[in-house]
Amino acid sequence: QVQLVESGGGLVQAGGSLRLSCAASGRTFSRYTMGWFRQAPGKEREFVAGITGSGGDTAYGDSVRGRFAASRDNAKNTVYLQMNSLKPEDTAVYYCAANEMYSGIWTTAMRYNYWGQGTQVTVSS
Repeated sequence: QVQLVESGGGLVQAGGSLRLSCAASGRTFSRYTMGWFRQAPGKEREFVAGITGSGGDTAYGDSVRGRFAASRDNAKNTVYLQMNSLKPEDTAVYYCAANEMYSGIWTTAMRYNYWGQGTQVTVSS
């Protein structure tokens, strides 16, 4: 069992940056592949980024590749999402998620076992 708590969301102008954090409970954080998803009103939950337990491999959704970067600090049980060159279409609730059963990176939300409560990111034009 792992509990996830996101932070770092807020309001930012287009072109700006934000860094989201997701703090996890538990002693085996390095065993979990972590994912970042987002959901805008009226839209399906979308894969944003993922990172393997060691941090050695990452994956990104097409809409954020080259602008967002996922990282993790296993000593702090925390995963990060650095978001640069933000656009109004990046506005959404951002969620972190954990998967303990697979060493790769799932891009499908249903594959993740645990979810945080989400943090709102709003990008103004």
